[in-house]
This record gives sequence, C-alpha cells and structure tokens, in this order.
Amino acid sequence: MEIQPEKRESAPSNDDSLNDWLPITKSRNAKWWYSAFHNVTAMVGAGVLGLPYACSLLGWGPGVAIMVLSWVITFYTLWQMVEMHEMVPGKRFDRYHELGQYAFGEKLGLWVVVPLQLMCEVGVDIVYVVTGGTSMKKIYNVLYPDGKEIRSTWFYVAFGALHFFLSHLPSFNSITAISFFAALMSLSYSTIAWVASVRKGVQPTVSYGPRSATPKAQVFDFFSGLGDVAFAFAGHNVVLEIQATIPSTPGKPSKGPMWKGVVIAYLVVAACYFPVAFCGYLVFGNQVEDNVLVSLEKPAYLIVAANAFVLVHVIGSYQVFAMPVFDMMESFLVKQMHFKPSLMLRTITRTSYVLFTMLVAITLPFFGGLLSFLGGFCFAPTSYYIPCIIWLVIYKPKRFSLSWFANYICIGIGLILTILGPIGGMISLIHSSQTFKFFS
Repeated sequence: MEIQPEKRESAPSNDDSLNDWLPITKSRNAKWWYSAFHNVTAMVGAGVLGLPYACSLLGWGPGVAIMVLSWVITFYTLWQMVEMHEMVPGKRFDRYHELGQYAFGEKLGLWVVVPLQLMCEVGVDIVYVVTGGTSMKKIYNVLYPDGKEIRSTWFYVAFGALHFFLSHLPSFNSITAISFFAALMSLSYSTIAWVASVRKGVQPTVSYGPRSATPKAQVFDFFSGLGDVAFAFAGHNVVLEIQATIPSTPGKPSKGPMWKGVVIAYLVVAACYFPVAFCGYLVFGNQVEDNVLVSLEKPAYLIVAANAFVLVHVIGSYQVFAMPVFDMMESFLVKQMHFKPSLMLRTITRTSYVLFTMLVAITLPFFGGLLSFLGGFCFAPTSYYIPCIIWLVIYKPKRFSLSWFANYICIGIGLILTILGPIGGMISLIHSSQTFKFFS
C-alpha cells in the first residue's frame, strides 16, 4: 500500500511572474534524458577522483562497505525526493528549501535547508575551480616538461574567467548541451582512470596498510575517508531543481521521466565509482594521491586526454551547481531587497559569485581536505538523511515498518558521517595549510 502524505494547511506560494524569470523555473520543457545528463554531471565530479584515496584512508573492508552502503542509501533518498516533488496536488516543490519549508514550517525549513544547500553548492564550485585549474596545469606540465613554471593561481584565474561568460546563460535548460558533454567526459575520464591504473599494474612496493604511522593519525585518516565518500554523492542538492525543468500534468507527472533519468544516472555512477575506487587503490595502495590522475604519470597522451576530459566536465558541473545558487540570490534580491528583475541585476550577482568562488579557490586550494570537510559537514545531511527526516515528518510511516526502519538506518549512518567526516577534513586542512604559501 502506498503511504500517503499527511495533509497540510498550505504549501509555500510562488509568484508566477517571478518564476518565469528565475533560472530554475524559466523553462519547463526538459526531457527524461536531460535529467540523466544533469544528474551524471552533478554526481560524477571531482569526488570520483578522490575515491581511491578515500579507500586508502579507510582500508579494504570498511572502504568497500561504506562505498556500497553510500550508493544504496543515496539512491533510496534520491527516489524519495523525486517522489516528494509533487506529493501535494497542484503544487510542485521546485527547490530543496520549498520542500523543507513544507515539512518543517516556512522559517525553520529555510534555516534547516538553505545554509547547508548553499555550502554544498558553493563548496563544490570552489572545489571545481581547484580541480579545473589543477587539470589545466597538469596538461601544461605534461605537454611542456621543460617550459616556464606557471603558478597555479593563473590556472584558477583562467578557469574562473571562462565562467564569467557561461554564468550568464539564462536558465537550467540552457546549459543542457554543456551538461551533456560534461556527463560524457565524466564517463570518459573515469574509464581512463581505472583502465590506466589496471594497465599500469600493481606496483612492486604497494602496501595496503595505514597511511599514517600513529594510531591517532590513523583515526583522523578514517574520519577523512568518510567525508571523501560522502562528498562523492552530491546530486541531491540539485535534484528538485532539475525535476522542476520537466513538464508535468496530472496524467503525466514529472516523476516518471525524472526517475527514468535518475536510474540511468545511478547506473553510470556505479560504472564510474566502483572501478575507479577499487582499481586505483589496488594498484597504488596507500601511496595513491588525493586525485588519482596525479598518480598516473604515463603514457603522456592518456594523462593529457584524461585531464582535458576532467576540465570539460567540471566546466559543466560548475554550472549545474551554480544555477540553484543564482536562483536563490536573484529570488532574494527581488523578493526581499525589492530589486527589479533585470539583466543588470543578473550580471552583477552572477559575476560576483564567480569572482568569489575563484578567490576562495586561490586562497584554499586543498583538494583532499576540502572534499572531506564539505562531504561530512554539508553533503551527508542533504544527501543521506534530511530527505529521510522529511519523509518521516510528512508520510508518517507505521512504526517498525520497513519504511520506518529504512529511514532511521539512513539517518543513523548519515549522522555518523556528519560528525566524523568534518573532523578528518579539518585536520587535513590544518596540516596542508602549515606548508602552504598564499597565491603560490
């Protein structure tokens, strides 16, 4: 029997004219494959390149268990969000915070969801500036081994400069072509990463023991590994916004095509995540870098191709995560600050956002530490257990039923990731910052 949501007095109202201007709801003509492209682009990002490193922090047994559990749990919670998008007849929850407001109340829902969602989306874009700049530098170093040394800062600036232009595309649907190529590239570089690792073969000096020498450091490494895995499952922060671009009628609700795209996307996620994580760790052991492509030095043409694919992917993924942020910023400025919707407003807000993410990336270019901290602190709540809490609040499944147990198990695992992941990430950031020179 299908669980029915508890009736509520009202859902948050929307200004239709403003929705016609905001980037999330401006266009609602997406197809199911748009959902697949956007979800793959959102999910298979920089996090996949850090999964072998995460396994080296966790070890074989815990690493495999946590990877499989994370895939299953986040697949389940993503299904919940797709189902809840139109659970109120005649109403669509086009944004994550609107769903939170319906479950927890208008004010509390905003405070529960918006800070975490913003930290996730802005944090991912900062990591992607680091990833894109690092890939550009790697390509340069491989092609010109004897060339003049160029500071990483300039590569971050070059990556950010591109987004000063791309960020002015008006709506989520307008970045579909970019998202398609980004999704294709994510599958390509993931395949290169694990195939090249297998071809390289298990290294003669490989060791699967702890990365750190002391028990205390090993515990913090384990915490950091949990955060790295949590970061890899990031699609929940944009899933409702993606679904908002799909047309919906009472006879053909948007959850049908959306779910079809999500299933395809999660199959692609499995095809990318598990081979990269396990093959990379198998080959390099506890010496694997926090970006597995850095561990692969030969053949040169393959490394250049893989990093070029990464670059194209993070260009698209940056936009997928930026669009909901643009939507929030522009909605706030129009509704709360009473600015007039205009091209000038859009230009200033989006240019300022790109500049901010670029400057923070230049200041804190710590790939591994950022992944772990953001994964535990932001992504674990929004991907692992906030959907479950909302489901329990709204649908109220029978106590000790399968749905009741499933949701509480997800909440428990998510809370562990939220508590432990940021600790490891913060320790890693502190260690990295001790030897770092700003704007180097």
